[in-house]
Amino acid sequence: MPQGIQAAANAGGPTSHTRFQFAPATKEQSKARVALDGPSGSGKTYTVLTIATALGSRIAVIDTERGSARKYANEFSFDVLELAYFSPDDLVEALAAASAAGYDVVVVDSLTPFWSGTGGMLEQVDNAGKKGYSGNQFGGWKEARPMERRMVDALVAYPGHVLVTMRSKTDYVLETNDRGKQVPKKVGMKPEQREGLEYEFDIVGSMDWENTLVVTKSRAKPLTGAVVRQPTIEFGQQIKDWLEDGTAVEPVEDLIGEALRVGATFEDLGVLMTTKVRPRRLEGAPMLTPEGAPTTLGPYILQRAKEIRASAATVEGNAA
Repeated sequence: MPQGIQAAANAGGPTSHTRFQFAPATKEQSKARVALDGPSGSGKTYTVLTIATALGSRIAVIDTERGSARKYANEFSFDVLELAYFSPDDLVEALAAASAAGYDVVVVDSLTPFWSGTGGMLEQVDNAGKKGYSGNQFGGWKEARPMERRMVDALVAYPGHVLVTMRSKTDYVLETNDRGKQVPKKVGMKPEQREGLEYEFDIVGSMDWENTLVVTKSRAKPLTGAVVRQPTIEFGQQIKDWLEDGTAVEPVEDLIGEALRVGATFEDLGVLMTTKVRPRRLEGAPMLTPEGAPTTLGPYILQRAKEIRASAATVEGNAA
């Protein structure tokens, strides 16, 4: 750094008043963001329920796989919502309902239909292109992409743990067995999902037909590159231990409570947004309004603040 700028910084000069301020980094406690992909029969549903049981006591399953999760209801305790239409906005609404009901773990089994199923992103893009862009898919993406962003933001900002499964295309490869003969083996290929979605999750794993989980991405150092044969609840406990190793933060549900609080002022909501919600990128946290309508935290705060200011202006106008 040039000496003049360094001296100004040391003296608390103009450069210290920038709105971009650095602070010491600390590891904070967090909620799980886990994604598992694999072909049919690889054990994704059973494994994700095993992990969910280690993470929390109240589990909600959003089932898009024709009731497949119910097959394990004798081994795991959970509530289920079965969907047959897969608009990304419907998932936001389902997450808002789960948040309001206080579920500390949400499982989406699977996320793939919200991409390629009935009402999913690909269909939304196609419909938007036909409706307003003469069949042009680029225009369709422009209209539909915000819907997908709302869905991803709601998953990432949910107040509890979020675990999702994703289908992967099935293929067969030839392998040499212990007798020296080549035999076909069923394998999972690329997940049927939008490119790059794995970046939104802290832990991503791929499962094969032998129920082996290979951790392909992990921000949890103890799990980096792990290969786990038929994961048990101990695997979920490892995730939980890593999540809880850090400084406690204010729960998202408390911030939602502040936004809903009767008597909150315009100034209260401004402080909430600028000092708590926006710095933690929680604008997309799903919630219900007092009337029971699904929304997300950031837009709700802005709308309520706008209504409070308009009401105050009306009162002042009447008094004048």
